[in-house]
Amino acid sequence: MAYGAAAAAAAIAQAVKASGAIVSIEPDGFLTIVNRCEKPLVIVARGGVLDRSFRYLVSYKGFAFHTKSKTELMLPGKAEVIQAGSIWIPG
Repeated sequence: MAYGAAAAAAAIAQAVKASGAIVSIEPDGFLTIVNRCEKPLVIVARGGVLDRSFRYLVSYKGFAFHTKSKTELMLPGKAEVIQAGSIWIPG
């Protein structure tokens, strides 16, 4: 059992290293970041059966910003939006 837990912890640590810094913020802060971007690329995914929330991810100045909202966010027209099947944040 201990080996499995250690392996899972190592896998999570490796995922965090590979993805870089991910900053979770509230939806209003996320929209502020998106509006600061000249040409934002926003990844959007809808939650699963139990969690019907929307998840959003955008990169800004070398950081990835993530938010989760129960309602769909009104993104600016300048945003390029990519629909994803899911967004997984290690953690």
